[in-house]
Amino acid sequence: MTNGAYPLARRTVRRFRGWGGVAAMAVACGLTASLTLLPLTHAGSGAAAAPEAYGPGPGIGTGVQVRAESCERPEASLTPSSADGPAVRAIKKRGKLVVGVDQSSYRWGYRNPEKGVLEGFDIDLARAIAADLLGDRDAVILRAIPTNQRTELLNSGTIDLVVRTMTINCKRIGEVAFSTAYFQAGQQVLAPRAARDITGYDSSLRGKRVCTAEGSTAYDALVDNSFGAVFKDAGDGTKDDRDLLTVPNQLDCLARLQLGEVDAVVTDNALAAGQAAQDPAVELKGEPFTKEYYGVAARLGNDDLVRRVNQVLVGYRQGPWQKAYKDWLEKDLPGIPGPPAPLYK
Repeated sequence: MTNGAYPLARRTVRRFRGWGGVAAMAVACGLTASLTLLPLTHAGSGAAAAPEAYGPGPGIGTGVQVRAESCERPEASLTPSSADGPAVRAIKKRGKLVVGVDQSSYRWGYRNPEKGVLEGFDIDLARAIAADLLGDRDAVILRAIPTNQRTELLNSGTIDLVVRTMTINCKRIGEVAFSTAYFQAGQQVLAPRAARDITGYDSSLRGKRVCTAEGSTAYDALVDNSFGAVFKDAGDGTKDDRDLLTVPNQLDCLARLQLGEVDAVVTDNALAAGQAAQDPAVELKGEPFTKEYYGVAARLGNDDLVRRVNQVLVGYRQGPWQKAYKDWLEKDLPGIPGPPAPLYK
């Protein structure tokens, strides 16, 4: 962190001490994360979806014909393989897997303030992939990246994979290559409990200031139908850095909400549930209004790496996924019976 970031964090923590320690930490982390991102970090030390949405069971693949022009099932991926292609060989030669992750999403990818390490559901998966590729779950470089730079950093070759609650959708499958889905989520509204006039993703958002992460599916949803909400900054689409409503990292929205600078947040309910757990003054409103799948993203053309990740996920769904869910998510997202069944092209 820069020297300027620390005083801001300290002032914010003092201001929100009455909100509880975890909430104060969330605000501080959110604001400081927006000011500076981690360098390469070496490894070291609401509403759940309906059960029928998860298919026949973990590890049971279903083959589908994906039509590129209609993009009917963007979550369908390449069939699994343990073969080493050029992308996998390059990682093995380097001896480290470089993975883009989050550092500020509670329970998914966040920096434990006591241990000083990154942990969470996505971090466990990144380590499982490293263990398969390199024989060591610590043979991974966890690089904290903002939401709006996931695709750019991946396709520039700066990182090998993104494991960062990245939703598979029709737009993104033309920009990156995805694994099969490892989690199902949905977009939902997060707002203060006291805001009784906000009832969900509906006309109650009219005139409200709504925060989203730049480049997120939540922002795209508001572009399609905002219900009259105010969600665009004046500088959106330019290099203007005065971001209030569209922010680099999703947790920055929680900080804006706590500061009273916005009225609501639209984000994945899986992320919002973790934020509600951090701060009892906020809650999920209404019901999820989309069905979305998280996938591990690789650079377009790195088919061998995608197939290898899919092979890892075959085994991961048979037990490690359930353990990670119990360790990180079950308390805040109860009732999820298992991972989505994989779909293959």
